[in-house]
Amino acid sequence: MEPLPLKRLTQDLMDSIADQARSNSRQRQNYNFHEHSERVQRFLNVLQPGTYVRPHRHQRVPDVNGFEFFLVIQGAIGLIVMNGEGEPIDTERLSAEGATRAVELAEGTYHTLVALQPNTVMLEIKEGPYEVQTDKDFLPMFPLEGTPEAAAIEQQWRNLF
Repeated sequence: MEPLPLKRLTQDLMDSIADQARSNSRQRQNYNFHEHSERVQRFLNVLQPGTYVRPHRHQRVPDVNGFEFFLVIQGAIGLIVMNGEGEPIDTERLSAEGATRAVELAEGTYHTLVALQPNTVMLEIKEGPYEVQTDKDFLPMFPLEGTPEAAAIEQQWRNLF
């Protein structure tokens, strides 16, 4: 008998990806349930405190929706929505055990995320296919990943929550 065509989200899987995130210099790790060419992108994004997500937005070609849907399954994140000048205009705490567990961001919304607890796991859903060269439109006034400036600003953002 053939096994059922199921992809499971288990605690063991989340623990394994969290271990990888802790070992990753970026302090985060993705696990895809989809193939890169698929139209519906669905993946786990595991973040550790200290990871720096450079503020960006998603702008897609016509007929592709640039929304992003975040559902926190474990831990907590802080979401910061920014205007085009890089100023925070809204903050939202998303928590697996809190009042708000998920949000959907509209296409073109500048944002960043900070991990508020170790081993935070989010399920992300967005339309693909993923194109590395055009996936993100970064706000240019923010530092690149891996710099001392990035670490300092990530700590400032985390302190907002």
